Amino acid sequence: MDDGDFFCPGCGGDRSYRRRTGRRRFVLLGVPLLSRGHVAPVLECAACHGHFGTEALDHPTTNRLSVLLRDAVYAIALTVLTAGGCENRATREAAVQTVRDAGYTNCTEDQLLTLLAALTAERDTAADSVSAEIELHEALAPLAPHLASAGRESLLLHGARIALADGPYCTQEREALAAVGRSLQLADADVDRLLTQARTPH
Repeated sequence: MDDGDFFCPGCGGDRSYRRRTGRRRFVLLGVPLLSRGHVAPVLECAACHGHFGTEALDHPTTNRLSVLLRDAVYAIALTVLTAGGCENRATREAAVQTVRDAGYTNCTEDQLLTLLAALTAERDTAADSVSAEIELHEALAPLAPHLASAGRESLLLHGARIALADGPYCTQEREALAAVGRSLQLADADVDRLLTQARTPH
């Protein structure tokens, strides 16, 4: 038996759980007699005492989901800056503000550019470097299955608005945002629609 935290399907929130295992037994007149084999382990919620399959652990806790969202926005901002926006002050400021709004409240332009420079140098010098799109996919793929389409679209729009801070999309920015869309499991048509939508004044 072990324990931890999970998102309880019964309570609808982050709760502690205990993993329970046991055996099936043949019962006669209320008395357990013969063993009938092992029972699949279940998670018992410490709050509602409901029992759930271990697949419930596949759903991130609310706290974990918040971290994944924050990191996803950071990765998208870096992707857009890498695509050619880091030389423009408006783009840098838009990226910093977007990252701050996502939860990195102490993020500064210098921090963002230092990390960007380190990532760029690593990709340029590594003998077996991982492509930028694979790195982006690794940041976004764990999050995508847990977001409704509106949430995934909102993430792409964050990147689109950073890219537009210095004017129309350049080719590299469009390619970078298309990669963001693929990692977020958005159809190409939806990506095109969202990039157009981001250009429309509110």
